[in-house]
Amino acid sequence: MDDYSTLGPEVDCYNVDKVIIGKNSLISQKTYLCTASHNYKSKSFELITAPIIIEDNVWVAVDAYIGPGVTIGQGAVIAARSVLIKNVEPWTIVGGNPAKFIKNRMNHE
Repeated sequence: MDDYSTLGPEVDCYNVDKVIIGKNSLISQKTYLCTASHNYKSKSFELITAPIIIEDNVWVAVDAYIGPGVTIGQGAVIAARSVLIKNVEPWTIVGGNPAKFIKNRMNHE
């Protein structure tokens, strides 16, 4: 976790693989960061892992789920209770289950 970033209360960081959080990013309460799952194509359902990368200036709102291998681009906003199973483009707002593009976010820096 880089400078000026915060994990809110009750964030569950299941870091079987790496979780990288950039500068000035806020991960709100009760968010679940999950870097592992099971291989549903296999009879034995073995554990598979992939890192989560959250770039600079990101806000992940309350109770979101971020799945294995997801990268959230710089300046993105993730709406409350969203489920991310795919990457998020920089400076966009996404939400829902599964999360979908809502609109672009202006870069005010």
